[in-house]
This record gives sequence, C-alpha cells and structure tokens, in this order.
Amino acid sequence: MAFGTQDDTDEVMNEINMTPLVDVMLVLLIVFIITVPVMKHSVNIDLPRATSTPQDAKPETIRLSVDAQGSYYWNEQPIAEGELLPRLQAEARREPQPELHLRGDKDARYERVAQALAAAQRSGLRRIGFVTEPKTP
Repeated sequence: MAFGTQDDTDEVMNEINMTPLVDVMLVLLIVFIITVPVMKHSVNIDLPRATSTPQDAKPETIRLSVDAQGSYYWNEQPIAEGELLPRLQAEARREPQPELHLRGDKDARYERVAQALAAAQRSGLRRIGFVTEPKTP
C-alpha cells in the first residue's frame, strides 16, 4: 500500500458519454410522433357568419314608482291601481320587450311594492329591475 502514488487507471476520461443524450432524443421523438397526428386532426364546423349591421335601438325603459302613500307612478305620471295590470300586459306584448325599473319609496309599505312586482310578473314582463339609492357614509 503506497500512499500518494497514482495508478494508470485513474486517468481523466476525455470522451462524452452519448447514451443519455440519445435517450433524451428518443423520448422527444416518441412524444412528437404521438402529438403531431393529434394536432393535425380537425373537426369541420359550420360557424355562424357575423354581420356588421348595427343592433336595434335599446328597448324602452318603463319607470314604475311607488311613493310613501302607496300611489303608483308610470314614468312620473300618476296611474290608478286598476290601470297598472292592463298597461303592463300591453308593454309585455311589445317587441322588443321593454325593461321595467321598479322604484319604491323607503317609507312605502312593502305590500304595495310586492303588488306591483306581482302584476309585472303576471303580465309576462321578463326584464324587471329594482332602482335603489346608494348608501352614503
């Protein structure tokens, strides 16, 4: 046993090991062979054609208000309770159907607002929205 001596078997290897490089290239080749047919496969679809004509005007908005005393207002004009349902039904038959914006006074009885909402639903109106005031801090 001699310490500090160098054997001839400890020489530096000056060749690149090509086996890992060939393995990686084969794996990539297999991946590409599998994915290329998938990328070329397409489904024929009959897509809709777009037109550049402008859309029709926005539908009219109806403002139905209920004040603190429970009176109804159609676009700020007073309306009797008996007239409400026939007017809503007439508006529901129009094309395009108008939007109904329901505004209720904060001191109005909920019953009056609910009656207006039920009348709008019975008439067939589909676009109903509530108008509220934003809460100020």
